[in-house]
Amino acid sequence: MSQLPDLESLRLLVLVGDLGSLSRAAAQLGLAQPSVSKRLSTLERRLGLVLVERTRRGSQLTDAGRAVAGWAQQVLQDLDGLLTGAEALRTKRDAELRVAASMTVAEYLVPGWLGELRRTRPELYVGLQVTNSEHVPELLRSGAVDLGFIESPRAPAGLPARRVAHDRLLVVVAPGHPWARRRRPLGVAELAAAPLVLRERGSGTRETLDQALRRAGAAEPRPLLELGSATAVRNAVMAGTGPAVISELAVRTDLADRRLVAVDVEGIKLHRVLRAVWASERPLAGPAAELLAVTRRHRPDIVASHRRPGPADRHLT
Repeated sequence: MSQLPDLESLRLLVLVGDLGSLSRAAAQLGLAQPSVSKRLSTLERRLGLVLVERTRRGSQLTDAGRAVAGWAQQVLQDLDGLLTGAEALRTKRDAELRVAASMTVAEYLVPGWLGELRRTRPELYVGLQVTNSEHVPELLRSGAVDLGFIESPRAPAGLPARRVAHDRLLVVVAPGHPWARRRRPLGVAELAAAPLVLRERGSGTRETLDQALRRAGAAEPRPLLELGSATAVRNAVMAGTGPAVISELAVRTDLADRRLVAVDVEGIKLHRVLRAVWASERPLAGPAAELLAVTRRHRPDIVASHRRPGPADRHLT
């Protein structure tokens, strides 16, 4: 056979066998009888078989036609099963969204974004995996998640990325700490030399701080305590454990209520970009694309309203 039979011709053959009439089959398909006859003739030529016996009393399937019609019926049933299964998979895909987010983004931004998305997609199930920024690309490349959010200084190599917000790190202390009463900005060397409450290595916050100190020509920070979330760092500072470098997202309310105090630091840049990232093998679509659109409509770019502008602000623009 030079060409495979087309599915519509197979469907026509089955219908002729069921109805026992070429004209009734043509009427049910909404086709003119000459067009149906031509289609059957083409099918017979492709298969090299006589499938329909045409007489004055009507048309009926030959023995070969009945055999082919039986096989065609199975092919059509299998096709229906394939289409039904594909629709089920598509519905499942459209009803699920798998997200991985770094700690700070997951704690302070993702809940609001997901709430906005679910107002228009109440049937949507979202699975959120909270992890360090360095692990998000691994989850995307393995296909474990559809969309990721990171707070690292650089976008991961080989993955499409888009900015979703600006953030910055602040040095914060409890109100009773000596730094809370400083009149002059803290020097970058003083910051590097002081024991700090820090996020663990691998977090975007820690990576941003380490890189900023290197660029300022300072030593690595001295860990007084290393903790796995911004909330834990915040609570440790409020308990008087020591100073910390933390996302402004995590402490805005505490700064406004004077439970914490921000300390100016000169000579160091602590701004950062928060990014959405996804796998490069396929374009972003479905709920993942919808969530990304939500983040672009609701960018919580940070504005420092909790303290007086100081010399350090010249370095944070």
